[in-house]
Amino acid sequence: MFRVIFHLDMDAFYASVEQRDNPQLLGKPVIVGAPPTQRGVVCAASYEARKFGIRSAIPSATAGRLCPSGIFVRPRMDRYREESQAIMRIVGESGAIIEQMSIDEAYLDFSGICQAADADASLFLGLPMARELKQRILRDRGLTATIGIAANKLLAKIASDHQKPDGLTLIPEKEKVQFLRPLPVHALYGVGKVTAQVLHQAGVSTVGDLQDYTGDLRALVGSFGPKLKQFAFGQDDRALELGDEIKSISGEETFLHDTDDRKVLRACMREQASDISARLKRRQLGAHTVQVKVRYGDFTTLTRQITVEDPLTEASEIYRLGCFLLGREKLVSRPLRLLGLGVASLREPSGRQLTLL
Repeated sequence: MFRVIFHLDMDAFYASVEQRDNPQLLGKPVIVGAPPTQRGVVCAASYEARKFGIRSAIPSATAGRLCPSGIFVRPRMDRYREESQAIMRIVGESGAIIEQMSIDEAYLDFSGICQAADADASLFLGLPMARELKQRILRDRGLTATIGIAANKLLAKIASDHQKPDGLTLIPEKEKVQFLRPLPVHALYGVGKVTAQVLHQAGVSTVGDLQDYTGDLRALVGSFGPKLKQFAFGQDDRALELGDEIKSISGEETFLHDTDDRKVLRACMREQASDISARLKRRQLGAHTVQVKVRYGDFTTLTRQITVEDPLTEASEIYRLGCFLLGREKLVSRPLRLLGLGVASLREPSGRQLTLL
């Protein structure tokens, strides 16, 4: 059976929902997050706001300086979840096998529906189905989606990143090697900042450089080398994951004596973030949710979390959001008996900018 995989990605989902619900925001730089006059971070940005350099996790005050005309909107996570459920109901009616990656993203397997004489003919059978799916989401939900079509998850994801917003890209099997050649190495699944830096230092900047590399990639990236070579040629045998994947990664420390010493707590959280990041990278996963847990001397225990639209992998990002939660929620109001840090809602990382909620 020939594989036909779609990658569905809603366009600037949170900001687009706000623009749809309030037509006065259409075409304007919308920034989802705390207002610039208050302590907070940018959660998400419309395409109009991104042109000003607005990105996730930057302080709202900085965003206000970069984009004086920006319109700040408080995040409505319940509204975004409700919208996601409505979109996924539409997707479910397509007959595809679905792996929902996040609130605004999913892999769809149409292999059982689109079958023809060869692999590329099967892929092209998916084009009208993708157009119909995009049109129905636009008609019924008033939102645009980008879809990538290919014979595996790696290529389908790359295809959906190729033309945004409101794009539709198909990568034929016969053309996949040439399609990949000019792309930067970080476009490949599993290549994060550190791996990309190592490859750049070895003179490998594009996927074409990887295809042409004659040395042993294991000397550069360890055991990931053979798999990375396969990815460079568009080969990927990963199946859709339908519920057995790891759900969360966390760590916690109980102190010998209750403490509210900021230096001690920061050092503890940095170590936890570093360990979590390493475990995410070993599994080639990213996290949508960062959680903190505190326990006081009387055993009162509190947890708080922040959800992101795109996955986190770096220790510095996880640590920074953990500290943000501790500060925003004023959790270190008295000495702590225990401090914990964790991540959840795990999935493969993306090359897109992070957007926080």
